[in-house]
Amino acid sequence: MAITNGYSTLAQVKSALRITDNVDDSLLEMAIESASRAIDQYTNRIFYNAGTAVRYYAPSDDFNVDTDDLISLTTLATMSDDDQVYDTTWTATDYQLEPLNGFADGITQPYNHIRAVGDYTFLTIGGEATIKVTGVWGWNAVPIQVTQACVIQASRIYKRLDSPLGIISGELGSMRVGSRIDPDVAQLVDSLRRIRFA
Repeated sequence: MAITNGYSTLAQVKSALRITDNVDDSLLEMAIESASRAIDQYTNRIFYNAGTAVRYYAPSDDFNVDTDDLISLTTLATMSDDDQVYDTTWTATDYQLEPLNGFADGITQPYNHIRAVGDYTFLTIGGEATIKVTGVWGWNAVPIQVTQACVIQASRIYKRLDSPLGIISGELGSMRVGSRIDPDVAQLVDSLRRIRFA
């Protein structure tokens, strides 16, 4: 199988596990993809380029809206009243993408917030999606800590096959292999987690 939107390569995981043959390549590829999706779920975001799409958002107030990770914005349109028609198209001087300069927490990041700064404000109607954003979503490049986290988690998932009942034995005795995300993986990606509110 091929890896779809994986955060590490087959070669990186095989190197970490000191595997030199191709016997288990399909299992390793599945572990890499599974680890990548586990990281997505843990962080509440994706770290690959998801391509161009239209997405809809409800603003938090007249000037602010949080979005999914946005690599570039093509079109921003809003409702001028509650008629379900996105009839106002904004120019680049009407909004500000944040984090400013695409940099936050010490790393280059995509945009995930739009602030109204020009001629228009966002229409707020009790949580209704009054904003339509067309753009390229996700991340341009996988952060290095996400790649390292994927290598660790994929290795753990692969080695889990050696402990079908959740117990693994070694020189230090037997121990239970947990089903949660690896603590080192959590530490690597904790700073990238997005807190979402319903």
